[in-house]
Parts: sequence; structure tokens; C-alpha cells
Amino acid sequence: MSAYLPPQHGAWAFLGLPLALGLTQATWTPWLLVLAVAWIAAFPLSYAALALVRSRRAPRLRERFRRPFAVWLLVVLPCVLALLVARPWLLWVGMAYVALFAVNVVYARRGDERALANDLAFIAECSAMVAVVWGVGATPEGGWAWPFAEAPQHVWVLVAFCALVLAGSTLHVKSLIRERADPRYARASVLFAWGSLAASVGLAVWWGLPTGWWLVVPFTFLAARAHLIPGRGLRPAVIGLVELAAFVLAAVSALLARPL
Repeated sequence: MSAYLPPQHGAWAFLGLPLALGLTQATWTPWLLVLAVAWIAAFPLSYAALALVRSRRAPRLRERFRRPFAVWLLVVLPCVLALLVARPWLLWVGMAYVALFAVNVVYARRGDERALANDLAFIAECSAMVAVVWGVGATPEGGWAWPFAEAPQHVWVLVAFCALVLAGSTLHVKSLIRERADPRYARASVLFAWGSLAASVGLAVWWGLPTGWWLVVPFTFLAARAHLIPGRGLRPAVIGLVELAAFVLAAVSALLARPL
């Protein structure tokens, strides 16, 4: 895989789901397109940056990632600067993301980027993007004021919804691939899937019935697929396609749950 594109294929779906969920609640503005470009391009930028952190004592490896870092920085930086001019309050959001990214840097320095705590930091970054997408669409006047106090409850439901989907996917994939020899991950995946299904009923009520019941649908699917325990011999590509189907189902369910 090229140094310009991370080999972590599932992470692209993690980036797309919060955008899709946020767009179901956002008022359209061209700035959402700029935000999407910055958000997607920030992933290969961060991948190159973390590779540079890991390779600080390996000159050849550092040379491999310097150019990709510079290229993606040239994509991300103009978008970020334009967004800050249009929505100055995004500076506070950026500071929060820098703090979360610092967690990723710590684990990269340790050479332990597959740690569950590091994954949870990435999940937090992704889930929060649901609210950021709403905020960019909801504040055409810009300003420095933090807009999230005015966010409708549906936005926060989708933040929690997104976090549950991504956390469940992370546990499930770990239990099938990297941690397939550890039965604790298989048990945790199943328990979390059923717990998320129960939690989704609460999210449906918080959202408002009857349309809120759509939010239960993807978790029913996720609970069923969690029983594909380690040892079934599924290929990573098949596992990835199942997770992608779950993400698409989650996005469609959120769209169908919108009040008429």
C-alpha cells in the first residue's frame, strides 16, 4: 500500500458514517463540503504524521512519509483555515481534536496503536463529528460562540448512536482478526452488541416514537452478526463487507427516522 493512503480500509467507513449521520440533521451549506474534504483528508495526514512519530529513529522510513505528510497537509490546511474564517467557533473544536489526537501520538510512540484505548480515542473523534457537521450547517452567521448548547436532541442521539455502532464494530473485528485467540474479546463483542441493542431502545425513546424505532434496526442486525465468533474462518474482506453493510444500514435508519 502506498504511503499516501493508509492500509486501514475499515477506517474509511468510520470517517464516512458520522458525516452521513450529521447530514441527516444539518442545514445544507457549501461549507459542509469543505468540512468533509478536511475531515477525510485529515486521516491520511494523521497516518503520515503518526508514521513520522514512530520512525523518528529510522531515517529511511521517515523519508518515505515526509512527502505524503506534506501533500495531505496542503489539502487539509487551506480547508481548515477557510472553515475557521467562516466558523470561528471551530477553533474550540480543533483544540478538542488536538487533545484527542495527542492520545494517538502517545500510543504511536509506544508502538501500540492497536490498543483498545487508542481505538476509543478515534471513536470519540468520529462520533463528535456528527455534532460538528450539524454545527457548521446551523451557524451561517459564524461567530465565536460554541453552538452546541442549541443543538436539538436528535443530534446528541446520533452522537451516541454513532459511538455505539463504531465501538461495537471495533470489538467485533478485533475478536475475529487481531484478538481471535483471546476468547474475552469474543464474549465482549457479543455482550456489547446485545447491550447496544437494549440501549438503542432508549435512544429510540429519546429520539421520539414512532420514528425512533428505526434506530433499533441496525443494532438488531449487529447483535445477530456478533455471533460470528472467532474460529469461523471468515476472510477479512468478508468481515469488512458485513461491517460496511451495518454502517450503511445505520445511515439509512437515521435518515428514515427523521420526523416527517
